Amino acid sequence: MAVPTSNDGIHGMVPRERMDKAAAKLRDFYALKPGAPIYQKEFGFYSLDRWKQEGHISADTDLKRLFQYDEPASMSLGDLGWCEAAFSPVFEEKLIEDRGEHEVIQDYAGRHVLYFKGRRNGFMPEYLDHPVKDMKTWEEICKWRLNPKDEMRMQGMESKMADAVKAAATGKVIIQNVIGGYMYLRSLIGPVELLYKFYDEPELIHACMQAWLDLADTVTAVHQEYVTLDEFFIGEDICYNHGPLISPDMIKEFIFPYYQQLLTNIKSRQIDKSRHLYFQLDTDGFSDPVIPLYRSLGMDYLSPFEVASNCDVVRTGREYPDLLISGGFDKRIMAEGKDAIDREIERIMPAMRKRGGYIPTCDHGVPEEVSFENYVHFRKRMLEYAE
Repeated sequence: MAVPTSNDGIHGMVPRERMDKAAAKLRDFYALKPGAPIYQKEFGFYSLDRWKQEGHISADTDLKRLFQYDEPASMSLGDLGWCEAAFSPVFEEKLIEDRGEHEVIQDYAGRHVLYFKGRRNGFMPEYLDHPVKDMKTWEEICKWRLNPKDEMRMQGMESKMADAVKAAATGKVIIQNVIGGYMYLRSLIGPVELLYKFYDEPELIHACMQAWLDLADTVTAVHQEYVTLDEFFIGEDICYNHGPLISPDMIKEFIFPYYQQLLTNIKSRQIDKSRHLYFQLDTDGFSDPVIPLYRSLGMDYLSPFEVASNCDVVRTGREYPDLLISGGFDKRIMAEGKDAIDREIERIMPAMRKRGGYIPTCDHGVPEEVSFENYVHFRKRMLEYAE
């Protein structure tokens, strides 16, 4: 018997009995189901080279199987940037200057970056220059690379969206991720220079954000021809260890109007009009001060709760009982040892499982200071909450 289109995951939600097991588990997280088995995943890793050198894993090791993560239960549609603007075409990557042990490279986002010679990963690079200096450089160097109609943006679209339709049919969460406004402006202008531009050239900021909106709106409209979106994810990184990097007034003036318009447009285009669009904000630093600000736009999911910046998932979970939370396990404690790991697990996990709406991960990528033995212990303890 043919499956009714109303329950195909696009026009209507797939019945639970037809969902993948992992998808049903993840849907319980979004539903803030108290006491539900907790979905198992990790934020990322910086420890893999150490673990390989020590012989614990190899290049072929299946981390999902080794650490017993749940099967992937979501699909991210992408095409709208992550930490850099979604240029098409990107800038040519080329050598700008040889400095002996270091070299200056123009990266794909048009920035001049100081690297160790022949090494690109495993450390924080130093950004020396950014492409946008004024309205002239914006229009001549960058704006045309954000053209929503660029043909390269549509390459592979049919194949990708066919995969998205299949994912939706199994109940997987369909996520539209996009670089956040602050992160986008920072990648164009630079973190220090940007602060001056808000005051000195506000028209430049609005021009950049209008291009952000035009691109994001066009691409999401194409995606929404095929699927209903479950989540709108913004990679923002708008906080540091004491709070937001720019004032709430600046956020409201230069960023929120564009978010509000995009969210309004996305919701108006949803195939399944009854579907709730979850809004996730990803930011480093001390995020507590911006929670009520972003919730005024409908934000209902926050990550990754950097503990070194005084974030606490238990405290925030208590203050905002309907807020979805992921992250929040202190990487320093993970490196400290098994007893410290156990104490933190007992502090966090019983309360958060009882509450629901929590996915525990390291509060950033697992650092190289974390031994393989410590991480295996962490995973064994997490699996106590997986079923």
